[in-house]
Amino acid sequence: MVAQLTVSVSEAELPLSYGIEGVVQVFTCRQRHFFTTVMVQALRVAAQGSGVIIVQLLKGGIQTGIEHPIQLGQHLTWWRPALQRCLGETDTLTPQEKAAVRELWQHLQTTVQGGQHRLVVLDEVSVAIQLGVLSEAEVLNFLEKRPRTLDVILTGPEMPESLLAIADQVTELRRLI
Repeated sequence: MVAQLTVSVSEAELPLSYGIEGVVQVFTCRQRHFFTTVMVQALRVAAQGSGVIIVQLLKGGIQTGIEHPIQLGQHLTWWRPALQRCLGETDTLTPQEKAAVRELWQHLQTTVQGGQHRLVVLDEVSVAIQLGVLSEAEVLNFLEKRPRTLDVILTGPEMPESLLAIADQVTELRRLI
């Protein structure tokens, strides 16, 4: 028989010794690339009973948006903005597309403050910054104000130096061909 304890990851009122402080990891590559390692880590954390949110900031599709999350198992929630297309580094975004990404960003910030999640993946956050949908300052602010036990994974090419500087771990995928 296996027993599982359910404990809220929001332990701000407890001394640091009662909760492992969350880390910031960066996975970057010259090309846009969704890292298998990131997905494996998200699935592992969710399988252990902790809440995980994957946010693909620039991927749209059918029935996307905060009203239509993809629920993988009990603990992994996958959000995409309410976009009809996937956005690229050279795309010109419409005001509606920017608003959809901003809505998802605001929803994420509110959701994580509840302390029910252990990991958040911000996929292609560097591209969202390059496109001007998010600013480096607001991403840094999010990282600073997150619940102290929340791990965050940032992905994308050409990650801003400010985000690399605060990361606890940086992984760069390089192809030597």
